[in-house]
Formats: sequence, structure tokens, C-alpha cells
Amino acid sequence: MIGYLLGIDHGGSVSKVALFDIYGNEIAVAFRDVELIQPFNGWSERDAGQMWKDSCEMIREIISKSGIDSTQIIAVGCTGHGNGLYLVDGNGTPVRNAINSSDYRAQQYIDNWKTNGIDTISLPLTAQCLWPGQPNALMAWLREHEPEAVSKAKWVLMAKDYIRMKLTGQFWAEITDMSGTSLMNVITGRYDDQVLNIFGLDQIKSMLPPLIGSADLAGHITKEAALLTGLQVGTPVAGGMFDIDACGLASGLIDENQMSLVAGTWGNNQYIAQTPLVDKDLFMTSLYSMPGWYLMLEGSPTSVSNLEWFIKTFLSKEKEEMGDRFFNWMNEQVASVVPETSNILFLPFLYGCNEKVNLKACFYGFEGINTRNEMIHSVYEGIVFSHKYHVDRLLKFRDKPEVIRCTGGATRSAVWMQIFADIMGIPMEIPEGTQLGALGAAMAAAVCSGVYRDFPEAVKKMVRIHQRFDPNPDRSSFYEKKYQQYRNLVQCFVSK
Repeated sequence: MIGYLLGIDHGGSVSKVALFDIYGNEIAVAFRDVELIQPFNGWSERDAGQMWKDSCEMIREIISKSGIDSTQIIAVGCTGHGNGLYLVDGNGTPVRNAINSSDYRAQQYIDNWKTNGIDTISLPLTAQCLWPGQPNALMAWLREHEPEAVSKAKWVLMAKDYIRMKLTGQFWAEITDMSGTSLMNVITGRYDDQVLNIFGLDQIKSMLPPLIGSADLAGHITKEAALLTGLQVGTPVAGGMFDIDACGLASGLIDENQMSLVAGTWGNNQYIAQTPLVDKDLFMTSLYSMPGWYLMLEGSPTSVSNLEWFIKTFLSKEKEEMGDRFFNWMNEQVASVVPETSNILFLPFLYGCNEKVNLKACFYGFEGINTRNEMIHSVYEGIVFSHKYHVDRLLKFRDKPEVIRCTGGATRSAVWMQIFADIMGIPMEIPEGTQLGALGAAMAAAVCSGVYRDFPEAVKKMVRIHQRFDPNPDRSSFYEKKYQQYRNLVQCFVSK
């Protein structure tokens, strides 16, 4: 078969569209930075209308770059950041700015629910801990503080569901995304009145769209969307998936023996199994894209977003001057540091924390002899330490994997990936390609349109390993001690 698959990925900080052939080879990629709207401390929003406009521009750019006829695009798949909240009216028009998953304005609702034991009551149904970026907490906040927006809203959508709706005119809630929201029963895979009642959200039941699977047909490109994007009217659009599922599939996550890690805006660390894990010490269990499978995840907004802040705050001039050479320069600065000679520790809690208390970010251990390069190096290390914390929590429930497959922005740095391998003490493998989230979405399009019969076959045909990083035993031994220093520092703050 000759043809192409389009994957759309709206992440927390960057939106991407990528075109693939049916074997997973990238043909063309387009990007747009997300402009965050932060009117108050703890708020993180985006303009959903601009998000749709960016999607249209990127799709047209992809078609132009690739030089293909849009009739050759077999199907489209969407993915994006999970949680947050996209409220739209009956016409699909946003009633307010979209809210990102890193938003924590609703923290007080989480605190109150935990004080009242709601977390214990909800856990057997939702299989998730409670946190402020989920739509249950955000809807509770909006009901009290912006009732006019809630009254105008017809549907509760996730990021990629909003974009898919704009492409097809159809309102669906894709099941992997919705299963991560604490708005449905993850064990049964259905909406559950009891879940909504626990959070006092009975009135939003009618706002939850019907559920659809990742590879199910969610509709076709409308005439209006075709005019805006350059796609052909009638092109099939798949249900798509939560970005953690997309990255998992793009890294070959199709059985219980594997583990994958996403080092992006959020640090997500995950594995899959056919039996759901419900435990108060696990961040989240959700439904996986493969029917009958569950995804167990430990994650927090403690990953690459911290480096992005550091660059914007301290290295914006260098980035502007160097352009495309900037990140190579960054890697050189990090590689110049001998880890054993630097005692600086960085806690990557700028946008949230993975502890039970709301700790803030900090650099610790500076001395007069320390350099800027050591400071940068400590940011790289601190982000990996946070990932290790999550991986270690997962290993309480399963055996240590032989390898971890990695996706996300950090994988573009070989220096950083070696730090990951050394700190984890586990080999790290990087799948081929630069846009793994979009590739996972394209896999949904491939299965939806019949190019492949299921996700395991799509993985077999579309996923290849590009690079492997084995841990240095001596460096791993050193990092075991430094990681303990990191944990001791965190616990010192926790105990205060």
C-alpha cells in the first residue's frame, strides 16, 4: 500500500504535526510553540482558538513541505497532553481559555477532598491519586469562581479531543484520555454516577461526551476543516489517544516486560499490564490504547519544563545568538563537568512536586568555586533524579526491566541520555524519529483505516530503535550516593 498517515500532537509547551509513511518513517514535521497564559500565580492556560489555528497552519505546511497530494493521506490521528480542561459550547466554541494540566489553582479542593477522605473513597473506582490539574478539581473550582463559564459550556473535552472535534464536527471523549481524569470508573471502563457523586459533580454528567476507542473511527474531515487545512474532505480521523499512550506505543510498549519513560513537559514513567493496579502509592492507572490493557504511571511536571525555564531565564541571549547551534553548545557545557567534582543539587519543582507536600524548586550546595556549567549540569541531573524517584516507585510493583525505552525532548541530547542511564543503572533505548507522540497518533490512524489490523502489528512495522545507552558502572555507583543526597535534601524539606 502506498500512502501516508498524519499525526497531530498538542503537548504542554510545543504543538507538532508530522507526516509518516506506513512504515513509520518521518516525511515532514511542523512545530508551533505554545504561548502560555499565566494571569495569576498557579494558573496555566492557553488559547484553544489559537491552538486550532496553529493546527491548520501546520497541516498546510506539512503538505507543502512534503510535496505530496493530500489525497495520499490515508487517515489522521490526534494526541495531546492529558487532563487540564477544554470547555466548549454546543457549536464547539471555547467558553473560556483552555486550562493546562500544570495548573494548580484548584489545590485547595484537593486538600479539602483529602482531609475529608475523598481520595480513599474514590481510589478503588478511579485508580488515581488526586491532583489539581485534573478536570474534576478544575470543574469544582470553576463552578464556584466562574459559574457563567460552566453555564455556557456544553461539553468537557481534552486537548486532542478538541482538535479532533474541529476536524470532524463530532463530539467524542477518547477513552485513554478520559480514563486519566478521575471522571470515570477505570476498572469498568465506563462513566460512573458514583464517581461524579463523590466529587459533587453530578451536574456535569450530561457534559461528558460518549466514549470512543483509540483506533475507532471518530469521523471524517469536514468541508470546513478541509478548506482550512488542505486535507481532503472525507479523510478518516481516528479516536487518537492520551500522549502517554502515544509515546508508549511509539517506543514499542506492547507487553508487560517493557517500561517506557517520557522526558517532556511532564516526566512520565510507565508500564502496561492486563490487570489494573490500584494502590495509594501509585500516581495513576489508566486504560491503555490496546483493549484489555492498563497503563500504570508515575509522573509529575518535574521534567524538561524545568530546563526550559532555566534557558529562558538565564540563557535567552545565548539561545538567540546561537540559533540552531544552541543545544549542541548546551551539551558541550554539560559534558565539560565531571560529576564527581560538583556537589550542586537541583530540585526540579518549578511547576509542581512529586512529594506529598507542595515543595518549591531550589539549587542547593553552591560554593564560590562553582561555575555556570555546573549549574546547568545540576538541572540535567535533578530532572533525572526526579524520574528515578518515579521509576523506583513503579519497581515496588514489578520486576526491574532489562531496558527502558525513552521519548521526549531530552532524548535529543546524547549527553543527557547517558546521565539517565548512569543514574537509573538501566540501559536506555531511543526509538527512531523525532516526533514520537505524533507517531503514536499516526499508529491509531493506521489501525483505524485498516493499514494494520491492531497496535502490535503497527508497532512491529512502524517502530525501530535508533540508539542505546548503557550505564557506566563506576558512574552509576557514584550516582547512587548522590541520588541519596538528593532524597535526603527533599526529605529535609518535607519534615519541616
